[in-house]
Amino acid sequence: MSLPPAVILAGGLSRRMGGGNKALRMLAGETLLSRVIARLSPQCGRLAINANGDPGAFAEYGLPVIADGIAGFAGPLAGVLAGMEWAADQGADSVVSVSVDTPFLPEDLVHRLREARGRSGVAIAASPDASGRLRDHPTCALWPVALGAELREALESGLHRVGQFAAAHDPGRAVFDSRPLDPFLNLNTPEDLARAARLV
Repeated sequence: MSLPPAVILAGGLSRRMGGGNKALRMLAGETLLSRVIARLSPQCGRLAINANGDPGAFAEYGLPVIADGIAGFAGPLAGVLAGMEWAADQGADSVVSVSVDTPFLPEDLVHRLREARGRSGVAIAASPDASGRLRDHPTCALWPVALGAELREALESGLHRVGQFAAAHDPGRAVFDSRPLDPFLNLNTPEDLARAARLV
């Protein structure tokens, strides 16, 4: 069975990071985007970047850059839709999404997501927090492209929460260990970036 394509969600406004392009922020000498590509590319088929604005900012990566098809920076769920529609154009039946601010992604993420698919074909990553409570990471997920029309309708009606859309489709969960480091640690602020640099 061929590997599914994947999309890196990098279309946000990075307000908590101080603005600018979060994907190109440096972590120990490499951009966040470079680190996510290195983790993800061995696991998937074709790879694309979901980003809004000037696609030339990503020219050095040699990957397709796909913008949101929903106006107004509708959040990561709009990026998931862009990924679904791009993957459908490739003839794929599913697409993996990950966030560009998760540079420590598991090296078996795609395999585990495919194994965990629920009845609708959706699977999301999860890991326990410090208290042991399981936390979903719905931006790191496997999505059937057949949900594209339904997702577009949901976005146009005002839905923006990735977890809410996933939960409506009885997702399977791929649960990953969070020790010694949660692989879904996401970097939202300059302070997060500084802490991650110490971890690297």
